[in-house]
Amino acid sequence: MTQEQTESPRGWTAARKGVWSRLRFTSLRLRLVVVFGLVALTAAVTASGIAYWLNREAVLTRTQDAVLRDFEQEMRNRAGSLPQDPTQDELQHTAGQMANSSQRFGVLLVAEDSAGNALYGSSGGPDGFSLSDVPESLRTAVNKEQKVTSANKSPYHLYWQRISADDTPYLVAGSRVIGGGPTGYMFKSLEPEAKDLGSLAWSLGIATALALIGSALLAQALATTVLKPVHRLGSAARRLGEGKLDTRLQVSGTDELADLSRTFNSAAAALEKRVEDMAARDSASRRFVADMSHELRTPLTAITAVTEVLEEELEAESGSMDPMIEPAVRLVVSETRRLNTLVENLMEVTRFDAGTARLVLDDVDVADQITACIDARAWLDAVDLDAERGIHARLDPRRLDVILANLIGNALKHGGSPVRVSVSAVADEVVIAVRDHGPGIPEDVLPHVFDRFYKASASRPRSEGSGLGLSIALANAHIHGGEITAGNHPDGGAVFTLRLPQDASALTEPDPDDSRGTGRGKDAKGQG
Repeated sequence: MTQEQTESPRGWTAARKGVWSRLRFTSLRLRLVVVFGLVALTAAVTASGIAYWLNREAVLTRTQDAVLRDFEQEMRNRAGSLPQDPTQDELQHTAGQMANSSQRFGVLLVAEDSAGNALYGSSGGPDGFSLSDVPESLRTAVNKEQKVTSANKSPYHLYWQRISADDTPYLVAGSRVIGGGPTGYMFKSLEPEAKDLGSLAWSLGIATALALIGSALLAQALATTVLKPVHRLGSAARRLGEGKLDTRLQVSGTDELADLSRTFNSAAAALEKRVEDMAARDSASRRFVADMSHELRTPLTAITAVTEVLEEELEAESGSMDPMIEPAVRLVVSETRRLNTLVENLMEVTRFDAGTARLVLDDVDVADQITACIDARAWLDAVDLDAERGIHARLDPRRLDVILANLIGNALKHGGSPVRVSVSAVADEVVIAVRDHGPGIPEDVLPHVFDRFYKASASRPRSEGSGLGLSIALANAHIHGGEITAGNHPDGGAVFTLRLPQDASALTEPDPDDSRGTGRGKDAKGQG
């Protein structure tokens, strides 16, 4: 004995991703549902536990008090009327009478006969309630005589204890007749009360589960209500990031989310105005450069014609040029040629910025194209070409010539001879590498070599180049769908690698109205 205490695969995939995005552990929706559920579960479990404990104590106390009161009364009326030395039959009869009380409990009476032998009378007969069913501690407390004082007027008292036998709760009590007489024990089953408490526990558990489900549904509805403005704000932010600067949120209410929407609208409006102002300034700047370049072409044409005449005079053997002014004439010729190159490069840059640059595609032999570029500029002695004939590509020959002229010219000017140009075909790409044997490119300069007007040495802001050549070459590569990268060779020298698709027709169709043709004109002078 112990003491008691049917969709398509694509639609199904999209739906699954949508559900998972709403239920992922970092989702605010899931966190709201979990928090609401935990709060509801804690509250429901606490309330159910308190209710169960209060009801349990109330039920057990009420039953216990009624049983003990009835037992005490039976002990006083019936057991107290027994003789000093009762017989076995008298004990048995009295125990049966006591058990027939309104509370229906088992009774065991213990007494001694005149010879000092223990006599037992049980309401259930020999197989009923026995002394071994009573805990030792309870028997000791019942038979212990207390000292009679002003505060304790009785030497013996009624004691009780709850026990469990075979998973059935029982109430056991004992008392001794005052003034001499038998000792009585009561054994009452609490199984009906336990069943009632079990039903109460099941009811409270079901109520807790329903409260948890209700809180989850409430949290889901609340999360939908609260997060809907957040989702709208996220969608608006994505559209704003995609360049749709006229995106605005509909504002309703006066809560914090409404204030956030108003702040977003204000920020979007300010951003739209700022971008419009910047676009207007940028457009004005490009228009200014384009207009300036066009306006400069007319006087430059006249100046170029004059400088060509002066250059012919310089090269004439007659020596008609005054030796005093010959250096000035040579300077004018050189600077006029440099200014002409700068104007042409500026016009090319404005075409790229305005998005009006077009490809005029043709099937070319890359090796022949490189050879023609080198030969046209008299670089045959300074350039080592490693290119097999037969590597064909559909490209814009003029723009390819501009790229090659800038890369090779830059290597000759800033690197060291010999300059080696190698060509290879990798997958669907044509790879052209231009390597010089100079000191290489400093690491702090590498990220800026394709920037416009960038000069590696700030102490030499003036040079023969315009500072636009490499940026124009990169723009021409991009319009083909290609790329140019710059680096240093392990054995020394800089390496520029050009990668172009073998067929650029997938990017754009040839423009039949392009009057620039495929000639290698002044664009080829854009080295810098």
